[in-house]
Amino acid sequence: RSIHGPGQNSPHTPITRPQSKDEPWGARGHATVVEGTDGRWWMIYHGYENGYWTLGRQALLEPIEWTDDGWFVAKGGDLGQPLAKPSGTSVGAHGMALSDDFKGKTLGSQWSFFNPAQDEYRRLNFTGKGLELQGKGETPRDSSPLTVIAGDQAYQYEVEMDIAPGAVGGALLFYSDRLYVGVGSNGEKFIMHRYGEERPARLTPSSKGGKLWLRVTNNRHIVTIHTSTDGRVWQKYPVQMEVSGYHHNVAGKFLALKPALYAAGDGKVTFRQFRYRALD
Repeated sequence: RSIHGPGQNSPHTPITRPQSKDEPWGARGHATVVEGTDGRWWMIYHGYENGYWTLGRQALLEPIEWTDDGWFVAKGGDLGQPLAKPSGTSVGAHGMALSDDFKGKTLGSQWSFFNPAQDEYRRLNFTGKGLELQGKGETPRDSSPLTVIAGDQAYQYEVEMDIAPGAVGGALLFYSDRLYVGVGSNGEKFIMHRYGEERPARLTPSSKGGKLWLRVTNNRHIVTIHTSTDGRVWQKYPVQMEVSGYHHNVAGKFLALKPALYAAGDGKVTFRQFRYRALD
């Protein structure tokens, strides 16, 4: 009855737990009890989507009810279908838009650097016609890529890149500095990133640079990459990748596999027209 105690265990413990390995959400926990705007009560906690640990911990709401003797019980059932959101809220059904034309004066709120230094933002230059990103390091591992959280099981994104002489730029699915996949280019040649390794082991920056479009498709863990020199005619990259193991149980850190853009080397990469869409 008081924060100072004495404490008493709930007779309903455990409040919620998996009943089967086939349930849609697992590893649920660390709940906070909150009252909604309409007077209903909820637990908000995190969990992993069954079969999609790559998406990382996702925020979940589960309804609760208070008992006559002052305890609460979970009322969410198996959570296999979405529940009606609390009335009075204005959040869209699909959440934040992830596409970005990079014409703004600041970095969109969907973006974040991986493992940023205190002055990481100085690498950015907002030209009004694209986002210039100063190269850093030599590979995605040490370049602090720009990442965006994707919550869909299947999705595709495209981006246009101007790669200046001395730079290497690319598009990735990035979990951590130990685990990522994707393709990079110096404007003339490609480098493949897989298992957090580079093939070939090193791509020398070009003295010419170049213009390139990349398309990354993650269709339920099967990753396909296309390249284009004009944004209209696309060529399939010859290697596909399977990424269902790119998650916490393999590499730790409680992170998620995210779409990411990187710039390495001494030059700059200008990114334009990042377009994200969910797939059926």
